Amino acid sequence: MLKLIFYLAVFVTSLPYILAKLEVVNDEELLSLIRTEKYVIVLFTKKDCEACDNYENELTALREDIVDSLNAWVVKATSSQLVRLYSPTNEPALVFFRHGVPLLYDGLINDELILHVLTNNKEPAVKELTDETFEHLTQAATGATTGDWFVMFYTTECVDCQRLQARWEAVGAHLKSRLNVARVNKGGLGAITGRRFEIHEVPSFIFFRQGKMYRYTIRKYDVESFVSFAEEWYKNAKGEKVPLPKSTLDDFTALVMDYIRENPWLWQIGVGAFIIGLLVSFLMKRKSAKQVQKTTKKFK
Repeated sequence: MLKLIFYLAVFVTSLPYILAKLEVVNDEELLSLIRTEKYVIVLFTKKDCEACDNYENELTALREDIVDSLNAWVVKATSSQLVRLYSPTNEPALVFFRHGVPLLYDGLINDELILHVLTNNKEPAVKELTDETFEHLTQAATGATTGDWFVMFYTTECVDCQRLQARWEAVGAHLKSRLNVARVNKGGLGAITGRRFEIHEVPSFIFFRQGKMYRYTIRKYDVESFVSFAEEWYKNAKGEKVPLPKSTLDDFTALVMDYIRENPWLWQIGVGAFIIGLLVSFLMKRKSAKQVQKTTKKFK
């Protein structure tokens, strides 16, 4: 009887600690949650990580508020292979999925700040632009009334672009009250727009402000650097006049040049064919000249 009372007392004492721990999911379970649930908050952790433990303590303290305000799943993934898709520094990383779209939390480990960022970003901050909507929404060439735009050009085949999505959403969350953050699929519905701005590599970034464009050429793809560029540092970059949309003929020419650039062997074949053509033409002329000489001698 005494043993039973002792075990019961131990269980009751440890109950708050047990309840405080986040539910642990593996990668397969996490992917299923992301696909099927509206809101999923994931803490990526690893073993023997003090910073991870601090993150978990803050998040568990918030779990009830998060569930009340967002009705979200709050889970933990330990030593997950998926963390590389969302965080450049790996664990610990806090990622908020909204309808499957990831947002990387990049603020201080503070429960009030975490709750503020989560509740204020229930919808994706980054707008998806296409060839049909780009100029209408951005008014980039006229510098008109829709404000400044910071745009990422990407393709679905680009792994680095995929790994930037969560960070780019964080950039959008930081800047959404001051300017617009968007992205364009250069390899799909934004191909014409990509050629308009001479985007040859992805990811590429351009900041549009008052009829001018500023290319982000820094090889630092962290949230702080992007935000700093859009707020102030763009002034140190070379401003270019925003080109007007290309005519059909100009766009077709740009398309051909892009194709040759992406497939240099076509250029080599073209040069080779040209040289062979010249050689054949020279030999044919030489042969024709010899035949004329023979005919001339014959009639002499």
